[in-house]
Parts: sequence; structure tokens; C-alpha cells
Amino acid sequence: MKPTRKAGPGGFTLVEIMIVIAIIGLLAAIAIPNFVKARATSQADACINNLHQMSNAADQFALEHGKTSNYQLVYPDDITPYIKLTTAHTVPACPAGGTYSLQLVGSVPQAVCSLSTTVTPAHVLP
Repeated sequence: MKPTRKAGPGGFTLVEIMIVIAIIGLLAAIAIPNFVKARATSQADACINNLHQMSNAADQFALEHGKTSNYQLVYPDDITPYIKLTTAHTVPACPAGGTYSLQLVGSVPQAVCSLSTTVTPAHVLP
């Protein structure tokens, strides 16, 4: 009968584990700031798109109802029939948590986000 050989000590050394952890940490240090920046940029783009839609809806409301300059629009009641609503049948909200308001007819911009210049990138119409 052949004697069985004992396997040597298995597993990883402490140095190997530390190297793997250091590589993961380095990758995380590079990836996380880029992820945060991409998220902020996409939120700003979505907010600006919402502002465009609301401004266009406000213009359409004013034209159809004969409202002249300096008429104060009522948010969201005036624009609800003219804008694509969410699945909950509400006007879209700012993805970063801001609140929208409407200005006077004829003002530029007509739709404003409460986060307009307090975040980077800004939530303002170009």
C-alpha cells in the first residue's frame, strides 16, 4: 500500500491578501469619484430636460388661454394638461430633490429649479 502524502499548508499569505486589498482600494479610489460626477451630471441633465418641458407647457398654456406677459402661472395646475406626466400622474420632479416653480409668462426662464446654482453642475436652462 502506497502511503498518502500530506498536502502542504494551503491558503494565501498575508502579503498576498494585502496586495489584493491594496489593488481593490486603488480601483475604488479611481472609480467612486467618477461615479459621483456621472450621477450629478445625469441628474442635472434630467432636471434641465424637465425645465424645458415645463417651459414649453407654460408657453402652450399661455397661448391657448390668451394670457399675456406678467401673468403668474400656477404650478402645477396650469401645465399639467400640457406635459407628459409620470406613472403616478404627477408632473416630473427634480431627480436631485429640488422643487420646481413657474415664473411670469414671458419671463426667461419660465421654469426654475430650487437647486439652480447651489449644485454642480447647475440646474438652469441654458
